[in-house]
Amino acid sequence: MTVYLDNCATTKPCEECIEAVMKMLSDNYGNPSSLHNLGIDAMKEVILSKSAIADSLGAQREEIVFTSGGTEANNLAIFGAVKARRRLGNKIVTTAIEHESVLQPIQELEKQGFEVVYLMPDRYGNITQEQIFDAVDKNTILVSIMYINNEIGSVLPVRAIKRAVKKAGSPALIHIDCVQAYGKININAKKSGADLITVSAHKIHGPKGIGAIYISRDTNITDRNFAQMFGGEQERKIRPGTECSELIAGFGAAVKAFSDLSAQYNDIAELNSYARKKLSLTDGIIINNAENSCPYILNFYVPTFMRSQTVLQELSSKYKICVSNGSACAKGKKSHVLTAMGLPDEIIDRSIRISFSKYSTKQDIDLLCNALDTLIKTHPRS
Repeated sequence: MTVYLDNCATTKPCEECIEAVMKMLSDNYGNPSSLHNLGIDAMKEVILSKSAIADSLGAQREEIVFTSGGTEANNLAIFGAVKARRRLGNKIVTTAIEHESVLQPIQELEKQGFEVVYLMPDRYGNITQEQIFDAVDKNTILVSIMYINNEIGSVLPVRAIKRAVKKAGSPALIHIDCVQAYGKININAKKSGADLITVSAHKIHGPKGIGAIYISRDTNITDRNFAQMFGGEQERKIRPGTECSELIAGFGAAVKAFSDLSAQYNDIAELNSYARKKLSLTDGIIINNAENSCPYILNFYVPTFMRSQTVLQELSSKYKICVSNGSACAKGKKSHVLTAMGLPDEIIDRSIRISFSKYSTKQDIDLLCNALDTLIKTHPRS
């Protein structure tokens, strides 16, 4: 039996998703842009899925644009927002703990001459609303801050952004990366104050290769601001090309399969508490998360002479336990999140992340803790 505790990297597709994808592949394989019956049937599924995603965000169907995933959605949001506002200012506000798909586009804009403010977290990865208010001014054209951090689980004060923008008299557009928040907590696009929101299917038990961007209809942004590819009418010309109706249907099915997110959150919080107690029984383990961080994510230091990459390889090869040492997109590089938090190299180099889903169990935690206890006793930190 494989113990899977790397749900921030990706999740196991739910049965509803698999069934929807297979049905599209086998029966409903028409091009959604075709005008015959198979094409029309495929487009119906695209529309139904888009409606489901919009409903889950308290948005309108016309405000949702499909992408290949969270990375493309973040890129479209950032470059599109800056293109739309570049004549009104030159400043971008973000944090030092964003996902690489936000940081790298912003770093590219910084090279082009834009002023960028990277808000620094505290010891537990927290950013305060006061930091946001202090950073946003009349020259700010974009504020891009994630809702939940993918490595440390800190919940950022994203609802304060709108108030900060209003107080400063700023023309800034607000982008919230909700890839790790979507499907974990209830998100209302309007109440969030966001102009742009990004989500991804494979974090919510949907398929890889499909995501979406919410673009508020109340925002004075034309679709051409976002277009980076040309060659078709699909997705408002923002993302032209034949829609991948199979993946879109799987995305929609995963969203429709959402249970009561508040009840699920409470269940995961109980599991997180159980994991913290079990881990505390092993001498030397240090939890890096704050108590009020998102319970789906737990990051901790493992007191062994092995670095985290070796620890996760040992857990995988010997015990069939899947964990992570940070963002999967970082490909094993030193965590920029833990570095920004000011943790010493000793902690950074030997910390691993476990992340839960609705399929996670206490038995998974027991097996992990037993394996860690054996590894630490066998390979102690001298």
